[in-house]
Amino acid sequence: MEFRSKITAVAVAVGATAAVVGAAPAQAAPPPPNGSICAIQTSNGRFVTAVGGGGRITGVMRTDATGVGPNEKFTLESVGDGVHVDLRTRTANYVTAVNSGGLTHNQVTDVLHTDAVVRGTWELLELVGQGDGTVGIRLFDRHFLTAVDGGGHSSGAFDSNRTSVQSWEKFRFICGFSS
Repeated sequence: MEFRSKITAVAVAVGATAAVVGAAPAQAAPPPPNGSICAIQTSNGRFVTAVGGGGRITGVMRTDATGVGPNEKFTLESVGDGVHVDLRTRTANYVTAVNSGGLTHNQVTDVLHTDAVVRGTWELLELVGQGDGTVGIRLFDRHFLTAVDGGGHSSGAFDSNRTSVQSWEKFRFICGFSS
């Protein structure tokens, strides 16, 4: 019970922070504490999965999980510039936006990879508060990440070419898990 309360408290704090910061459009939401272990929920309530825990360039990410297991947990880290964060998978690989963004799942099946062991610009993300406890994930090329159909896909699950945040571009970070 205490663990569930801790997760709820962190999720509420993240949501409250995003709501305050998100009051004005297109402002970055401060990330949860550095090193937080978070699940990422899509707009339809499903969770993002790093297939195999990470380390992949094909069949990489899914949005069809109905619960949080080891492969649905990501370590959220500040990169120290006050704006960007990165996500690391269970295998400690970075989540990468292929080409830094600007792609659809119709162009390449996997617009995200999880095989990077060194952080570069393609691994930099910005969490943009939406005023409702959710964030848009802005990629380094300034496009937003999209969970196709709001989630629920086992392949072709993401696009990285949106210029604004609508419902499919909204994600909720639920933090406070142990690894």
